[in-house]
Amino acid sequence: MAESRPYFDDEYGGRYILVEPGTFVMGDVNGTRSEQPPHTVEIVEPFFYGERPVTQAHWQAIMHDNPSRFTDGWAAGLRPVEQVSWDDSIEFISRLNSSDHESERLGFRGVWRLPTEAEWEYVARAGTNSRWSFGDRDGDLNEYGWHAGNSGASTREVGQKKANPWGFLDLHGQVSEWCQDCFSSDYSKHDRSSSAHTSDSERRIHRGGSWFTESDSTRCSARGSSYHYNKSDGIGLRLVWQPL
Repeated sequence: MAESRPYFDDEYGGRYILVEPGTFVMGDVNGTRSEQPPHTVEIVEPFFYGERPVTQAHWQAIMHDNPSRFTDGWAAGLRPVEQVSWDDSIEFISRLNSSDHESERLGFRGVWRLPTEAEWEYVARAGTNSRWSFGDRDGDLNEYGWHAGNSGASTREVGQKKANPWGFLDLHGQVSEWCQDCFSSDYSKHDRSSSAHTSDSERRIHRGGSWFTESDSTRCSARGSSYHYNKSDGIGLRLVWQPL
């Protein structure tokens, strides 16, 4: 049962749930080299996080186009948008902020942005330290996400699987989600803060695995990366709303 947390809804059918500050261990000593060394990260500021990935309908409303591959069917607008690069995602967020800068949510103004890699894993773990927030058995993954073993070779409408303990949906599989961070081969140069890692790399991090990846790539600590200009039918995004 997901915890009850403050939230707000937007005009595009999205819900944004409060994530409170805290600490967690990022990475996995039993994971790949890129997930090491495990290190304690402190989330200092609260933020609101998208309950689900950005949908095709939301993207279409802001960008006036839909680059996604999976557009068939009356409910396609409720599938996650994909075939969007990191650069496209930043442009989407810029337009969203331009149209939304006067809006108040729960009495506050704020800004939209991508999550940092640390924030993504903090939310995915939801206070747990197992491979997934639901435990260590990949046999249970079908109840929580769409992946190569159950997706039917496409994305699906958002919100059909079980939520994690903090109420977030579609974190494991479906589409991998762009983060702010520049690529790093491991965590040896990370500063243990929740800020985005910066470097001269042209690659950006994405998290969560996708509809065509095996279960191991959907783990809380699993990392992916791609060039900031690349587009894939397995990569989309999820929004953070940061109160000012």
